[in-house]
Amino acid sequence: MGTMLDSHFLALTAIVTVGYQLLFFIVTALLRFDKVTDFAGGTNFVIIAILTFALKGAWHFRQIVLTVLVVIWGLRLGLFLLMRIMQWGEDRRFDNMRNNLGKLAVFWIFQAVWVWTVSLPVTVVNASNRNPSIEARDIIGWIMWLVGICVEAAADQQKLMFKNNQSNRGKWCDAGLWKYSRHPNYFGEILLWWGVFVASTPVLSDAEWLVIFGPIFLTLLLLFLSGIPLLESSADKRYGRLDEYRMYKNKTSPLIPLPPVVYGALPAWFKVAFLLELPLYNPGPWGDPVS
Repeated sequence: MGTMLDSHFLALTAIVTVGYQLLFFIVTALLRFDKVTDFAGGTNFVIIAILTFALKGAWHFRQIVLTVLVVIWGLRLGLFLLMRIMQWGEDRRFDNMRNNLGKLAVFWIFQAVWVWTVSLPVTVVNASNRNPSIEARDIIGWIMWLVGICVEAAADQQKLMFKNNQSNRGKWCDAGLWKYSRHPNYFGEILLWWGVFVASTPVLSDAEWLVIFGPIFLTLLLLFLSGIPLLESSADKRYGRLDEYRMYKNKTSPLIPLPPVVYGALPAWFKVAFLLELPLYNPGPWGDPVS
């Protein structure tokens, strides 16, 4: 087991991730400065990708591509979220944590688990000696990543511009991609990480296929825990009494971008079964958002 961990950089990346997140946790706890939280998460992915790539030193083309893709994503997300929080001034996620060291520690531990787990595909690829020729799965994975990061970046920028417009104060974002999905940024993030996994599959064998847990973990996290459920609940509390918001929610896909005229015409069972309109996103009577 020790050889397995070392040869795949699993123990090394776990130690590096815990140490990096611990450093930022200490800064946050001592200075009560939580603006670096997302920056710490995004840049941790960059560190893992570059570290494993450099230590292996195989310089395979597939390793180069996947490392670059992860670095681009990590830097873009980390810097974007850092600049956004510096502009907005505070991170409301920490309103109930700043004075509770236990809750704060749990958050940082979970962030470390998120980084290490989602990074598994690129970690194992960078540790591999196998170098098969580039094939269709590589191209498909790279295209998925490209589409995903374009969607995520565009959605992030559109929402930022919407929020910065004073005339939109007190409104929910329904501009650009947000007209077709209530969470297009999460759709992009899920798609790009599944793309990284698909592009990693040509080198995987035996137990290495367990790296699929990386994109699965991310998908479940955003669908059921810290992503969509929290934002849906927050939006329902703020706008649930407004007919316009209820209409927007009923006609707009929760994740997969679709034209409102198409999504709104679909039967409820189809939305739940195939388009992830889960009951926990609509906890009010008859599936309506609560106010």
